[in-house]
Amino acid sequence: MAELDRERILARLDALKGYLKELQAIAPQSFAEYERIEKKRACERLLQIAIEAVIDICHLLVTGLRLGLPAEEDDLFEKLARTGIISPGMKEMLKRMRGFRNILVHEYGDVDDRIVYHMVLERLGDFKAFEREVLQALDLLRDRG
Repeated sequence: MAELDRERILARLDALKGYLKELQAIAPQSFAEYERIEKKRACERLLQIAIEAVIDICHLLVTGLRLGLPAEEDDLFEKLARTGIISPGMKEMLKRMRGFRNILVHEYGDVDDRIVYHMVLERLGDFKAFEREVLQALDLLRDRG
């Protein structure tokens, strides 16, 4: 079995928790509050770096488990789902996250403020679900090793 860099994975999970905590702390109480440019940009940036932390963790898992070189980021999620590290539902959610991050970073079309607002208020649990699946996988891998 390949050697996972558990410490780096756990450090990235801790960073992710920090980003989510910051997002919760600045979460707007209304869409009007969200529309203030500082609030909007802070939410967008924190969502972006939270998603990037998730992608980094996926890279660390694929590399550490020697699942092969991914052709693209979606391939990371496919490899992890195929080996049971993440669930099929998580794989699909991660693909959507990655697509959203690309919109935020590369501005492929205009960013829909209502979607960002919705994500901050309603979808932060997706990140916590990802964390749970990764921690469960790390525990299983440790028990096997």
